[in-house]
Amino acid sequence: MQWILDLSGGLLLIAGSAFLLFGGLGLVRMPDIFNRIQAGTKTTTLGTILILAGAAFLNPQWGFKLLLIGLFLLFTNPLSSQVLARAAHRRGGDKSPKATVDRLAEDLPDRRSRVRDSSASGEHL
Repeated sequence: MQWILDLSGGLLLIAGSAFLLFGGLGLVRMPDIFNRIQAGTKTTTLGTILILAGAAFLNPQWGFKLLLIGLFLLFTNPLSSQVLARAAHRRGGDKSPKATVDRLAEDLPDRRSRVRDSSASGEHL
């Protein structure tokens, strides 16, 4: 029975390491900052969770702590990438020539005018 846990843990560690490797390649190969953030976030989340699962199979007594780390990662990693992408957009990060639609830029002028109007009238959003 122990050899099944060891084999499963080893395979999960290898799979997680492969995802992290592909994420690193994605950071180099993607054309702009927004694609790089997406590639890095998705592969880092899945790769790290696979590594945590592999470590849990190899050391079952660590399972609860590794589960908590994985849950924390699931909540914080996508949020941090969204904040990074928004900051890059506000700073005028270079977009790929293939990017045709910018929904955030479509929403920003409307939001700025509402903020200006509400501050002039003393309202708070």
